[in-house]
Amino acid sequence: MASIFTKIVNGEIPSYKIAESDKFLAFLDVFPLVKGHTLVIPKKEVDYIFDVDDELLGEMIVFAKQVARKIEAAIPCERIGVSVIGLEVPHAHIHLIPINHVGDMNFSKNKLQLTEGELKEIQQTIVG
Repeated sequence: MASIFTKIVNGEIPSYKIAESDKFLAFLDVFPLVKGHTLVIPKKEVDYIFDVDDELLGEMIVFAKQVARKIEAAIPCERIGVSVIGLEVPHAHIHLIPINHVGDMNFSKNKLQLTEGELKEIQQTIVG
C-alpha cells in the first residue's frame, strides 16, 4: 500500500507545495512544530533515508538546501534546522524547520493547529 506521501506525490491527497522537481517534492507539514515547517521527499517511495540511492540522496540534500533558502528568506528565523527521524511515515523525508532556539525542533512538544487559510498564507509567503 502506498504511503501518505506517495499519495501526495500522485495528487490523491492535497498538499501545500513549496517546491517540486522531477525527483523531489517539498510541502508544508500540516502538523508543524513552527510556521514554515516543510517536508522534503523523494517522489520515489523508499522507506528509510539511508536506503535511498547515494546519487539520489545527494540530489535530495541539494534540493532541500534550495528549499531551505526559500523558507529562510520568507519566515523570520535564525536558521533552518534539519531533522530526519523516519519513524512517522514509511517514506524517506527531511524536516526543514525555521528555528530561533534548539527547543523549536523538539518533536515531543505540541504541534501547531493551523487552519487551511493559515497554511495557504504560509505557502504563498514562501513561494512568493
